[in-house]
Amino acid sequence: MRMYDVIEKKRDGFALTREEIDFFIKGYTEGDIPDYQASALCMAIYFQGMTEEERVYLTLAMAHSGDVIDLSNIEGIKVDKHSTGGVGDTTTLVLAPLVASAGVPFAKMSGRGLGHTGGTIDKLEAIPGFSVELQQDDFIRLVNENKLAVVGQSGNLTPADKKLYGLRDVTATISSIPLIASSIMSKKLAAGADAIVLDVKTGAGAFMKTKDEAVELAEAMVSIGKGAGRKTIAVISDMSQPLGRAIGNALEVKEAIQTLKGEGPEDLLDLSLELGSQMVVLGGKASSTKEARDILEQNIDNGKALETFRTFVKAQGGDDRVAEDFSLLPAANHQIPFLARESGYISEIIADEIGTSAMMLGAGRATKESSIDLSVGIVLHKKVGDYVKEGEPILTIHTNQKEIDEVKEKLAHSISVQQEQVKAPVLIHEVIT
Repeated sequence: MRMYDVIEKKRDGFALTREEIDFFIKGYTEGDIPDYQASALCMAIYFQGMTEEERVYLTLAMAHSGDVIDLSNIEGIKVDKHSTGGVGDTTTLVLAPLVASAGVPFAKMSGRGLGHTGGTIDKLEAIPGFSVELQQDDFIRLVNENKLAVVGQSGNLTPADKKLYGLRDVTATISSIPLIASSIMSKKLAAGADAIVLDVKTGAGAFMKTKDEAVELAEAMVSIGKGAGRKTIAVISDMSQPLGRAIGNALEVKEAIQTLKGEGPEDLLDLSLELGSQMVVLGGKASSTKEARDILEQNIDNGKALETFRTFVKAQGGDDRVAEDFSLLPAANHQIPFLARESGYISEIIADEIGTSAMMLGAGRATKESSIDLSVGIVLHKKVGDYVKEGEPILTIHTNQKEIDEVKEKLAHSISVQQEQVKAPVLIHEVIT
């Protein structure tokens, strides 16, 4: 088999066989196929697309290019969740203990974040003593004991995806639905879950800016998941403004704990309950999302969700007193209110610009080498549709920097106020099954 022939076949609009896709992924991962030929195939896929079968073959080939985690020793149906990213996306910190409190095993491998704020791993490390470095035997043992563990991503998980993503990033082929979908799903399949719930974001703070684009990606991923033998559901959710009110690692941990107590922001709670209900149904602990939601709401009210969080934190070496004492979390030296310049209704809070502002404070990474300040970030006091008076704080900046004029200027351009009343955006657009 020659790579030239594979490129030519896809260029001319024909579907590739499983053997041809396996040949490409194996050869490129091992360095036998050069970047220029891989780039040519990615561009051919960008223009010609892929059939449902091709997408499944590509995803499986990438999933099996490195380590594949075996979770068969964990009792029950293992459910995983993936978000396509956003600003203030704290859902995993809420969902993990919430779903585990309903008896559904939540065995999650997670990475560190690039961009606005850290990933789930960075956020958890804001808890004193918390360790994400677990041996696989300990990881499986903790999930069996507590229905929950979160571990740092394996160094050799989907190496084909890592190589291909770097190549796509410099060859203008990032925004190809088959390539995006297979990239995301290959990691989910390699992580070993039986069922997957996808939170596909749409809006200014999302990769998919329009609902139609988000639906297209969601349908592609659900199709791949089912084609690979995994129960898969996608929820299309809004990211035109930040989710919840906290943007920043320790700040988001605090907000997650408040949500598990039933005291968190309404939108974060609603989305967590929607995603969690889908996970409980897929995990076989409820026959309908209504029944599942009732279970989750009850576990927030009776304290079981918070107790599951404390058990999870303690089991991984963390100080579980953070559930009651937020002073144990890293705190920034300065809290600076950002005041409204006029009275009116908040009409826009551009999510990705707010996220960039948090990154400028040190809450996220611009590059892999960047260090994160776990204490800094932004806390919103107003959301789209809320009324604000002139001189009233719209948000508070948590910072260790003395000069933040550039951040304030970016925030000023990211938030709009108007005199006419504004409706809050729809949070959950659609569920793709």
